[in-house]
Amino acid sequence: MKLSSLSVVNFKNYASFEMQPASGINCFIGNNGVGKTNLLDAIYYLSYCKSFFNPSDSQNIKYNEDFFVIEGEYQLEATIEKLYCGVKKGHKKKFKRNAKEYDRLADHIGSFVSVMVTPNDVELILGGSDVRRKFLDGIIAQFDKQYLDHLFKYNKVLQQRNALLKYFQKERTWNEDNLKVWDESLMQYGQYIFEKRSNFLEAFKPIFNERYQSITDSAEVVDIQYVSQLNSLNFYDLLLSTRDKDKALAYTNGGIHKDDLLFNLKGYPVKKYGSQGQQKSFLIALKFGQFAFLKKSKNYFPILLLDDIFDKLDQQRIYSLMKLVSNKEFGQVFITDTNEDRVRQILDHHKITYNLIAIG
Repeated sequence: MKLSSLSVVNFKNYASFEMQPASGINCFIGNNGVGKTNLLDAIYYLSYCKSFFNPSDSQNIKYNEDFFVIEGEYQLEATIEKLYCGVKKGHKKKFKRNAKEYDRLADHIGSFVSVMVTPNDVELILGGSDVRRKFLDGIIAQFDKQYLDHLFKYNKVLQQRNALLKYFQKERTWNEDNLKVWDESLMQYGQYIFEKRSNFLEAFKPIFNERYQSITDSAEVVDIQYVSQLNSLNFYDLLLSTRDKDKALAYTNGGIHKDDLLFNLKGYPVKKYGSQGQQKSFLIALKFGQFAFLKKSKNYFPILLLDDIFDKLDQQRIYSLMKLVSNKEFGQVFITDTNEDRVRQILDHHKITYNLIAIG
């Protein structure tokens, strides 16, 4: 897959911008604050119908304007595909493929895959379990439409079940039969999600391990553990075991919305015992593992978006990273950096052809 053209109007700090990127490496070079990352986010928008950085569409509209538009033309196998994303204050977001608007944005997910690598990824290690579940769900949803549908329905049921628990608490009442109706739906959707997460991680871990070894050139043992209440209890028994707690807190305490990933390095949590360098390598291996897994499942190269990573990695990791790129492990890549000389030196060293675009 290749992005042939990109244009934005009133998106973040841009009144307008147009480009025809190269099919290989594209480098956005400019000072901090000029909008390099915003261009990566525009590409991400066309993949996922939303910003990587700001979930509020209206907050991505340029100051003092009331709309933004992102358009992209893609070459997908032998066909040309045109995507349009338009957001206007007070109106529903419009997303079109070849001038035809989607009935559901979820129908677009997984069609034009990209992978973003950014300094914000440290939250995968240091942040809460919701960040790691989002990472996990985001990958699976790219190749399993039913998973995305079940995830949406599970969260809806969870919301309604919690509302019922709050009503019980407020009214000082309890109706077991009413609660069981939501329990059945929660189990139906949740069991499917649990099994898909388990199966995905078993397939993903060898790919992740291989990427970690390539980046670090070391024999450090890394692992990802899937932490779920369903590892030790079936869903029905789990919901029964948390009944009293649900009643006391007016919140559902058992289910796949409590799942987490434990990242280990040499048998210990990388969050507590990993150095900054080891944590960075772990994160890049996760994202490059995501890229490799999606490439295999989609049978094409996703677009790789690398935001400011040269400034965050030591020389050894940068060279290991670019060695992967030079071996044609990737297709179209977009890189942001503030230092033109550094970018040229790194890419020239690996004899990588690139397209340099000055921003600002």
